[in-house]
Amino acid sequence: MIRRTKIVATLGPSSGNPKTLERMIRGGVDVVRINFSHGTREQHIELVEMTRSLARAAGFTVGVLADLQGPKIRVGKFEHGKIRLEVGDQFILDAACELGNQERVGLDYKELPGDLETGATLMLDDGRIVLGVSQVKGHQVFCVVEQGGILSNNKGINRKGGGLGAPALTGKDLEDIRTAAEFGADYLAVSFVRSGDDIRQARALLQEAGGKGMIMAKIERSEAILALDDILEASDAIMVARGDLAVEVGDAAVPALQKRMIRSARANNKIVVTATQMMESMITNPIPTRAEVSDVANAVLDGTDAVMLSAESAAGEYPVEAVEAMARVCLEAEKEYLVSIDRRMQSINPATIEEAIARATMYTAGGLQIRAIAALTQSGVTALLMSRRSSKVPIFALSPNEETRRRVTLFRGVYPVEFGEGLNDPEEILNLAEQELLDRGVVRSGDIMVMTIGEPVGKTGGTNTMKIIRVGEWKTRQGIDKN
Repeated sequence: MIRRTKIVATLGPSSGNPKTLERMIRGGVDVVRINFSHGTREQHIELVEMTRSLARAAGFTVGVLADLQGPKIRVGKFEHGKIRLEVGDQFILDAACELGNQERVGLDYKELPGDLETGATLMLDDGRIVLGVSQVKGHQVFCVVEQGGILSNNKGINRKGGGLGAPALTGKDLEDIRTAAEFGADYLAVSFVRSGDDIRQARALLQEAGGKGMIMAKIERSEAILALDDILEASDAIMVARGDLAVEVGDAAVPALQKRMIRSARANNKIVVTATQMMESMITNPIPTRAEVSDVANAVLDGTDAVMLSAESAAGEYPVEAVEAMARVCLEAEKEYLVSIDRRMQSINPATIEEAIARATMYTAGGLQIRAIAALTQSGVTALLMSRRSSKVPIFALSPNEETRRRVTLFRGVYPVEFGEGLNDPEEILNLAEQELLDRGVVRSGDIMVMTIGEPVGKTGGTNTMKIIRVGEWKTRQGIDKN
């Protein structure tokens, strides 16, 4: 059984060596995440080159997701590294403080006082500590501790309900976008997105730097929920980033929001990744908890394109095992029949010829005993449109374009195949495509498969033909024997 849901694994100290990374690729990694919150430009480039070299040698295609850090809304450092806050304590967030103590701490985001007013609630360290704002005076935010605990260096700050005005793109992000363009990132994830304009700005900057990657919006601010339609329109993909989002909207609200975002992304022909703490116990344990297994399985059943490992693969003790466990869970969950999420196929007319061909292909796949779909594609758009319809029929994106093959690694149920370089004759291409899937053992003589192609050949965005083929008939009819 071929796994349809893709796996994104964050690279870091635990996985940044060739032996471990190769095992992760063979274990099921489809896309690696380069986290710009850690490491240097040189380290990022080295990791990308290592990934692509190892994948090529093993016969796999692996995509690269470059994840921008975004604004650092964090406390500063403490004189002794950490303090303990008790309920009822008075505490000051001071933009002018250099080194924190039991009474106050500095801020990385110096503009924080201007975003707050009396009565606001601040969540520190992913909600472990809660501060109520009693007064804002100049560069100081006077707070009362409502939920105490240990507060250490550089912990994050969120405002309950959202409303912090830090821009999505920082000066560091601008440099990192250039780095992402340099190593040819297939996806660029923008952190703390507030609106579609943040995505449009990131896209313009990436293109200006020479990058061609798709743009992913990380949904982790409450404002992003309100602007979801605008963000979906501007982006190619979204990430359900449940960590910061849960702090802002409340943990109980996240499961329903996750389902809503997955539905909305698929309905708008966008890619969706579900992330954060999916198998967090595997940072220190070789097997996941039953709750984590259910979490991953539910995301799969919801129709997510991919599930993501963060610290589990970047800094955990069992990065390979985490990948393998996630792959097992995805495969088991996919055995359940999925009702189509794209209701537009019944209610809205297709917007383009490509979309019409994609719909016709998936309708045919659902009605006949189709073994496989071969989408001969330059850009990957037709394969993406097909993947928005839930189906157990595998879609093979056959393309001469390496960037396209890396891009489709994130599309649910789509598998990249290097094919078609220098070919121009449609009959020859279709014949060789059939043979390609025969050689891979995907289809056998007598099976029915569907092929899509654009005529004239080689034109991006030109898919206009669907053919239903019984495997082996062309060979018999044309007297061609390629064995």
